[in-house]
Amino acid sequence: ADPADQVRMELPSGVKLLVAVGGIFASFSYFAVLQEDLFKKTYEGEKFKSTFFMMVAERGINAVVALLFIMVFGGSGLKIPISEIFVSGATQMFAMAASNEALRYVSYPTQVLGKSCKMVPVMLFGILIAGKAKDYSLSDYIQVLVVTIGVVVFNFGAPRKAGKGAGADSAYGLALIAGSLALDGATGGLQDKVKKKTKELNPVKPGAKDPKPTPFESMLYTNLSGAIVALVFCVATGQLQDGMALCQKSPEFTKALLVFSLCSALGQCFIYYTVTEFSPLILSTVTTTRKIFSTVYSVFRYPGNSLNEMQWGGCFLVFGAIVGEMVLKQLGGGGKKKAH
Repeated sequence: ADPADQVRMELPSGVKLLVAVGGIFASFSYFAVLQEDLFKKTYEGEKFKSTFFMMVAERGINAVVALLFIMVFGGSGLKIPISEIFVSGATQMFAMAASNEALRYVSYPTQVLGKSCKMVPVMLFGILIAGKAKDYSLSDYIQVLVVTIGVVVFNFGAPRKAGKGAGADSAYGLALIAGSLALDGATGGLQDKVKKKTKELNPVKPGAKDPKPTPFESMLYTNLSGAIVALVFCVATGQLQDGMALCQKSPEFTKALLVFSLCSALGQCFIYYTVTEFSPLILSTVTTTRKIFSTVYSVFRYPGNSLNEMQWGGCFLVFGAIVGEMVLKQLGGGGKKKAH
């Protein structure tokens, strides 16, 4: 029997859920702490600015971990659409690079809240490019509207501060988050192309299941392509030299970067485990709850991230809309297509 199947048979459902929830919460909560520290803290008298250097480390370690799992559990044996998955991996890397870079210009709560609006560009791209306006339910449209209002309320509620204080969110930082969201939307469309090309490369008999790479194959190729593109930009912009210099100067920074990358890889493994064992709704619930927890923790951890009443109201609108949509899905009233 497959080693992975043996593990699944040995664990009761409740234990598997506990492993999934605990794994995602632990890895991504610590990931969030280190992500904020890497861009906000000072290491040996200087702040880290080499975003592409970070992406090389994070994507590279993710790819290595995925390769190790493939070596242990085996692959699918399918032909992989390399060129399509390369483009998808590159846009995914740029999306994360933009949101990471934004942390240099906005507070962590602003970044998390902005990135929680991922369903907005996904829906817009789906309607404008794929003509999927009828695929979305009324509740999907309401959710996107409430989330948008919540973000507007949050940003209008932000205090206007002179200079670049800890709590001041710059227009450039907000533009980076918007760019990251647009890239998220494009990545979703590109991933659909990857699935379509995989079917073409691996024809099956009518009625048979669609061919799918293993989760770790997807993790390997997506992260490897992102690491390659990040390395090119890292060298071209001089960030490779700057990043290596900071690593040599600050062991604290080097440790934080490595643990950050390992948390990302571990978190992805738990996400794939959750998707395999449970419904997408469980995953959405866990990841949304984790984001709320990380946002609140960041506010108490960094005084500069404190929010006023209007900003908290914006937060409640955004996260409330997301949680409300998940409840509707659970009750069976969520419509035809998930807009996330």
